[in-house]
Amino acid sequence: MRRCDADIIARGRGISVNALMLEALQAEIESVKDDAHFMGTLRRLAERDREILDRLAE
Repeated sequence: MRRCDADIIARGRGISVNALMLEALQAEIESVKDDAHFMGTLRRLAERDREILDRLAE
């Protein structure tokens, strides 16, 4: 979204651009929580990172 688009949308909704961006970010977070593929990828990455940390701790 271009900055001027965000300004127009925020102004039309009577909110700040910051509030608009926070709403958009929250909507994206809620969306990915329901995405099984994304959550599976996230779990695999977390497990890999945990394995790396465990090896470093040895």
